[in-house]
Amino acid sequence: MKRKKSKKRTRRSSNIALLLFFIVLSLVLFDQFKQLNLKETAVSFLPNMVSKDVQNYTPLLEKELKEVNLEEYTLVLAAIMQQESKGKGGDPMQASESAGLPPNSIQDQEQSIKQGVKHFQKALNYGNQKNVDFPAVIQAYNMGIGYIDFVAEQGGKHSEEIAKQFSLKQAEKNPELYDCGGDKNNFRYPYCYGDFSYTTKVTKNIEVLTASSTGKTGESKSVW
Repeated sequence: MKRKKSKKRTRRSSNIALLLFFIVLSLVLFDQFKQLNLKETAVSFLPNMVSKDVQNYTPLLEKELKEVNLEEYTLVLAAIMQQESKGKGGDPMQASESAGLPPNSIQDQEQSIKQGVKHFQKALNYGNQKNVDFPAVIQAYNMGIGYIDFVAEQGGKHSEEIAKQFSLKQAEKNPELYDCGGDKNNFRYPYCYGDFSYTTKVTKNIEVLTASSTGKTGESKSVW
C-alpha cells in the first residue's frame, strides 16, 4: 500500500511540474509574440508617414548620388524631398532657384533630382571646407550656400537662433520680397527668408526614414 501511494505521489508531482513548465513556456512565447507583433506594427506604420511619391523617387536619388559617390546620403535627400514637395510636381527637389532660375522653372522630375543632388553636393563640400556641422549643410539647402559662411563665423554649429539671424539679415536686404506675404501670423515672421526650422523638419524626416529602413534591412548607416 505504501509503495502504491508513493508512486501516486511521485506521478502527481511530475504532472504538476510538467503543467507548470508548459504554463511558463506558454507565457514566455506569448510575451515574445506580443513584442514582435508590436515591432512589426510600428515599422509598418512608419513608411506611411513619408509620401509614397518620395519612396518611389528614392532609387533615382540613390542612382544620382552614386554618380558623385554620395550614395550614403540617399535618406537625407529623400528627407529633403519630403520637406520640399512630398514628391509632388515637376520640381520635387525644389531645385530651380539653386540653378539660378525662378521657382518651379524645372518641370522635369529627373532634372530636378539631378540639380538637387548637385546643390546638396556643393553645400556638403563647402560645409566640409568651412568646417561647419552637418545640420548647417541641410539648412544651406534651403537658405543657400551663404548660410554656411554665416554659421562658420558663429562657431560652426547650426541652431535655429543662428538661422533666424541669417534669415532676418537676408530679409532686410529685400523686405518687399521677404515679408511672408504680409502675414504677420505666419510662424516665420519676421524671419521670412527661407525657413529657420528647415533642418529640424528634415531631421525628423530622416529619423522616420532611418527607422523604416532599419526595420526592413536590419541595419542603417548614419550620416551624422
